Amino acid sequence: MTISDHSSPGRLSRLLARSRMILPISFFVGGFVWDAITIGKKVAMSDMVIFALYLLVAALLMHQLAEPYSSVRRLGERLLNWQWLQNRVSSWPVQDWPYWILQFLFGSLLSALFILYFKSSSYGLAWVVTLILGVLLVANEFMEGEYRRFSLCWSMFGLCSILWCNFAFPFVFGSVHAIWFYLSTLLGATVTYVLYQRAPRHVGRIWPVWLIAGLLMLAYRADMIPPVPLVKQAVVIAYELEKTPEGYWMTVEKSPWWQFWRVDSDHFYLQPGQKLVCFSAVFAPQGLQTKLLHDWQKKVGGEWVSVSTPGFSLTGGRDSGYRGYTYKSNVTAGEWRVRIQTSTRQTIAVHTFTVSLDTELDVQHRARIRY
Repeated sequence: MTISDHSSPGRLSRLLARSRMILPISFFVGGFVWDAITIGKKVAMSDMVIFALYLLVAALLMHQLAEPYSSVRRLGERLLNWQWLQNRVSSWPVQDWPYWILQFLFGSLLSALFILYFKSSSYGLAWVVTLILGVLLVANEFMEGEYRRFSLCWSMFGLCSILWCNFAFPFVFGSVHAIWFYLSTLLGATVTYVLYQRAPRHVGRIWPVWLIAGLLMLAYRADMIPPVPLVKQAVVIAYELEKTPEGYWMTVEKSPWWQFWRVDSDHFYLQPGQKLVCFSAVFAPQGLQTKLLHDWQKKVGGEWVSVSTPGFSLTGGRDSGYRGYTYKSNVTAGEWRVRIQTSTRQTIAVHTFTVSLDTELDVQHRARIRY
């Protein structure tokens, strides 16, 4: 009986110690999968409200932890005074739970933002910012002790606040104009600075938040940040397009047999003077209106040269994306691409293809698809 009494708490302590290592990994994987499933292919207003609540809880916790003897710390000490809790979780400091919650909140925000930017990024430069978010998301799981240094807390809060404002402003103002990105970036940094100034103690450093805001503005200027919350749904280059009540029917070049995962090819065989069509579907939230451009470019001497830039108006609200198309006549042989951009030249997607001239029409290598 005596051995059993002593061994049972020991097993429980070892079990809790192991769970301390396993639970963060489980929460990370589970939370990331849940965000990927629930966020889907678009950004909803409900998502923005949930993210705002995360930021609010994080702000309240940081404000309390900045106090020399806050109610959060007193609650942790009361829990530690319970003898039964000390005996069973002696290796798990209960007073650390506010920092665990902060780590969870920032991890959840980074996970959701990574997925949103991943879905909005579909060209080279935009992947840089997405990759940085991914690195921060993984690194967050190993920075539990660093959250006691408030400089990291302010930096993480500032970054998440800025990126949240970047998404929220287009919902509120119904526009993806560049001015809203700059204003929302300044607002996110300013909110963080005000919270820092109103904290009971000025613990940590706030200047990294302004550095983050400046770097994001430079990245936006360099077209490294996609015009969120616009999300590319589809881009198709086709020989012909027909609009019917059932949808858009397009004649495309069949993909080679080894590209079994796709139907259409990015290599086209045109007769002299034949035209091509670019079809795009872009998701935008309800109430957002803007103009999209199809910048047809050809590689000349190793550089991309703009040939024509037709456009059309976009109205948000359609789940599978607002659909539009443009034509390009007299397409010559060589490497081509179409950049789908906003009216302020922020890139949503880039589609590259090649063209060869052929005097014979081979319809057997073509297919009709519907979107």
